[in-house]
Amino acid sequence: MRRYGMVIGLEPEKFEEYRMYHRNVWPEVLETIRRCNIRNYSIFYKDGLLFSYFEYVGEDFAADMAKMAADPKTQEWWSIMKPMQRPLPTRRPGEWWAEMEEVFHTD
Repeated sequence: MRRYGMVIGLEPEKFEEYRMYHRNVWPEVLETIRRCNIRNYSIFYKDGLLFSYFEYVGEDFAADMAKMAADPKTQEWWSIMKPMQRPLPTRRPGEWWAEMEEVFHTD
């Protein structure tokens, strides 16, 4: 299992809409997340930033993320979410959510 932390900006006026969608995430999207080996997934908000945490239990993260990106219902979900988000200018090429470096963990 590998832990991931990612961050992205959120348009401040879109916070309530974003939160409303995430209170009722589409079942197909949740199933795709599960099929792509993501567990214990959370998104937090503070001061215009979204922070996501999840645990990846698969063997090929890139392949699983490609499978997720190819899912039609996930694409539809993302088409609603992406206009609300503001990617960080310091993200790596090809990233939407910027991956964070884990600097500490304890169980």
